[in-house]
Amino acid sequence: MALDSKASAHWEGDLMSGAGTVTLDSGAADTFDVDWKARSEEHGGKTSPEELIAAAHATCFSMALSHALGQAGTPPTHLDVNATATFVPGTGITQMVLTLSGEVPGLSDAEFKEAAEKAKEGCPVSQALKGNVAITLEVV
Repeated sequence: MALDSKASAHWEGDLMSGAGTVTLDSGAADTFDVDWKARSEEHGGKTSPEELIAAAHATCFSMALSHALGQAGTPPTHLDVNATATFVPGTGITQMVLTLSGEVPGLSDAEFKEAAEKAKEGCPVSQALKGNVAITLEVV
């Protein structure tokens, strides 16, 4: 079964002085304010497309790793994932860094890292970015 996930954006004005909102059609959150400054200089309480992609990647990766570990009989106690998408004006998204920590009883550090690398490759958001954005994984 396929599920369509939808979001919408409303923008007013030009790129540099305009502003807009992003709405998740699921209703899971209120609208998010966006503008160029939040994308290229500082967030200041607003979001950016790159922050939303980072959120999607952190979530997707943690779910993919949790699934793989559970399938292997070593479900995690917890996983914490930070994703950092770097945006360079005029160039685009140049990299995505996933930083992972977690607790998985019965798994060595090397086995944890190996499972994480496989989950990074198999995560659907990683697949969407692959070949376009450098993705690195740091296990801490």
